[in-house]
Amino acid sequence: MITEKDIKPIPKYILKLIKERDKKDFPNGDGQRRFYAYLAKFGGELVKVTVAVKNRNNKARDWVHKQVAVHCIHSDKCLIKDMVCYYIAGYVVGWFEQGLYRTPKWFEQENWWEDYYTIEPVAPIVNTEYALKFPKYKYSAADKYTYCDLFKYLRLYEEYPQAEYLVKMNLPYLATSKVILKKVGKDKNFRKWLIQNREELAKKPHYINVITCSYRERSSLRYNQYYAELEKVYKNHNTAHEVAGLFGSKDRFFDYIIRHETNLATYSDYYKACVYLHLDMTDTKNLMPIDFKRWHDIRIDEYRSAKALQDAEERKEMYARFASVAEKYMPLQRNKDNAFIVVIAKSPQDLIREGEALDHCVGRMGYDQKFAREESLIFFIRDKQTPDMPFVTVEYSLSQKKVLQCYGEHDHRPSESVLDFVNHKWLPFANRQLNRIQAAA
Repeated sequence: MITEKDIKPIPKYILKLIKERDKKDFPNGDGQRRFYAYLAKFGGELVKVTVAVKNRNNKARDWVHKQVAVHCIHSDKCLIKDMVCYYIAGYVVGWFEQGLYRTPKWFEQENWWEDYYTIEPVAPIVNTEYALKFPKYKYSAADKYTYCDLFKYLRLYEEYPQAEYLVKMNLPYLATSKVILKKVGKDKNFRKWLIQNREELAKKPHYINVITCSYRERSSLRYNQYYAELEKVYKNHNTAHEVAGLFGSKDRFFDYIIRHETNLATYSDYYKACVYLHLDMTDTKNLMPIDFKRWHDIRIDEYRSAKALQDAEERKEMYARFASVAEKYMPLQRNKDNAFIVVIAKSPQDLIREGEALDHCVGRMGYDQKFAREESLIFFIRDKQTPDMPFVTVEYSLSQKKVLQCYGEHDHRPSESVLDFVNHKWLPFANRQLNRIQAAA
């Protein structure tokens, strides 16, 4: 196990590589911390040093860095400095030494401290070829391994040299699976099968059980992977269960999805559109159209058109209800010998204009629906000299007979003269008028 005395400053050429990689990944700088790693040799052992980097005030040129972790390839412990890991927040790094904070964090210390392998941030390695300098890894193809868990790969390579075979086949995600490594080492036919299916396997990672099943049964790798991915989503997809019942079985439904190269989400959208359009989904031509993509697009367009018409009708009905409520409670308006007058909102559009003019939320947040349901009413307080200019907005509760909200521009509290008018002159008047309306109903 290495000690703090073995840790050396970051070599200049490594720092240059990290800066180049960071500039490529974050060309404009980023206020968040990032992690990179490099390989080195401490005490004759291959180690991985993790470096945290950050830009001060999001400025690309103001770039700071620090070494925060050292992992040895054959040790279950590592060295950590100025970094902790929280279950929810993830990795947190202290930057007092670099001048980013005025006071140090509680975990920032002068010395490195020892920890188990639990603290290991994901960090791309900038010099993977360095591992080839060690005789035992000379033929490991470490420089071609594209994932961050290089040490996991190299430890397995020591036990299963055939891991190199998978990396050079451009299948690095399989090189850390013991199931695959053992099979590659023992089964010549499996190696041939991998070569035959290399192109398909390299397109995207495949499930290990899919690979072994496809080889064992000599079945379609693409079909089996597609099926397994559908199965994973299907478990928590209520609409898909309903559709599978119409198809007669889950297998028949999945087979249709795979043949038409779609997915459960897309078919679910198609199905919901058809149901909305009142189509008979027990009819095969609707349930399983021959050209799914074409009919999916047609039905979605029809659905959007029908939905737009329905929304327009609902909007028209809501506007009518709103206007009816406004007319009913018109007596609560006040235009007497005061500096202010009170006007009731006549339409949802009035709320939108008021909200935009005063920069508050009365035009949003469902106030129009509450008004139409007679839960609360919206009144506009106006200066009598400028009756058309938005000034103060009031929400009035019909059930509680009190003012729920009273705000001016930017949700600011109105002046005392306005509040006095609202609470002591208009509110008593409004409650008397409401009592008369309710008594006459």
